Amino acid sequence: MEKPRRMSIPTRRGFVQLLATLPFLGAARAGQDWDAVVAEARGQTVYFNAWAGSPQINAYIAWAGEELQERYGITLQHVKLADTAEAVRRVRDEVAAESPGSADLIWINGENFRVMKEERLLFGPFAEDLPNFTLVDTVGKPTTLVDFAEATDGLESPWGMAQLTFFADGAKLAEPPLSMPELLALARNTPGRVSYPAPPDFHGVTFLKQALGETMANRALLGAAISKADFLAAAEPLFDFLDQLHPHLWREGKQFPQSQAQVTQMVADGELLIGLTFTPNEPANLVANGTLPASTIAWQNRGGSIGNTHFVAIPANARAKAAAQVAANFLLSPAAQARKADLAVWGDPTVLDLTRLAAADRALFKGGEAPGAVSFPAPAIPEPHGSWVPLIEAAWLERYGA
Repeated sequence: MEKPRRMSIPTRRGFVQLLATLPFLGAARAGQDWDAVVAEARGQTVYFNAWAGSPQINAYIAWAGEELQERYGITLQHVKLADTAEAVRRVRDEVAAESPGSADLIWINGENFRVMKEERLLFGPFAEDLPNFTLVDTVGKPTTLVDFAEATDGLESPWGMAQLTFFADGAKLAEPPLSMPELLALARNTPGRVSYPAPPDFHGVTFLKQALGETMANRALLGAAISKADFLAAAEPLFDFLDQLHPHLWREGKQFPQSQAQVTQMVADGELLIGLTFTPNEPANLVANGTLPASTIAWQNRGGSIGNTHFVAIPANARAKAAAQVAANFLLSPAAQARKADLAVWGDPTVLDLTRLAAADRALFKGGEAPGAVSFPAPAIPEPHGSWVPLIEAAWLERYGA
């Protein structure tokens, strides 16, 4: 997935106000014929701006390029990024200068998407016109249509999933806790064997989002901006829960692990019973590399767990819009999604609804077969609006940070 990051991108107020008066730049042609798009795409080069921090992901993108060349005569050039914000800034500057685009497709989600949508830097809507979009699970995976509380509006095409997942050694924990109340009961029965990373660690904050969603009276509030006063009222059940949980945690909740990696190592060493990750296939990968035992189990809370989708989007000034659409459609194909989900290739969960696939396509997916694979999958709960996160962090640090 696109690496989680908390940085915000500065906007240019005057530029935004000007663009707000205009239609989306490069809007997709209404009712365009897909065969015509494919024909136009042949011979084009797609400059795919994508995070390049993983050899496995880089190899997968190279494979996709080979397939696009063979199937459609499209060249896919991976423009390797350290941070997606680099591409956002470049597109903004190019659009302002009315210069040709250097990016045709961007791997994107979260704040980067919100900024590009707000500043009208995206081509589209196009995603829901892609033939393979009919295979996307928009019901069980609502984050395929909502990106960190921002409606996608067809301006980005879903590519893969991330979701809060817990794991443990099944030889030590036969029945995993599938809710926060069950986790509290386990902590009481096994004092000192449960913990979570201290905020502002991304996984620690995600744990708090999960607990907030399971304890608050009206979870629908999470999708909208919130003030500090309203947050404190809405989050009161969360802090009641944490006050009950913390005395039973590792070091009685007076200290917390500093990172998800530390929690994982503590699970591997037997110091903690439960680990957590935002990459559902990470436990299986840890089993495969020998970090965790083959008896490892993984699960998501039965009522749903915090998750998000990562996407691909086409800049408004892209030079190869037709080929970019064909590439996005290919990345949604059962063949491409199954290869991406393969633990031996990448292990990134699919956005597709497998029940909609033909039997032969469904057979391409091998999920659940490897030790450490998720045994109890659950629906994804959309990320809360961004205004919740600094309030969660500040309130936690004020109450428990000392």
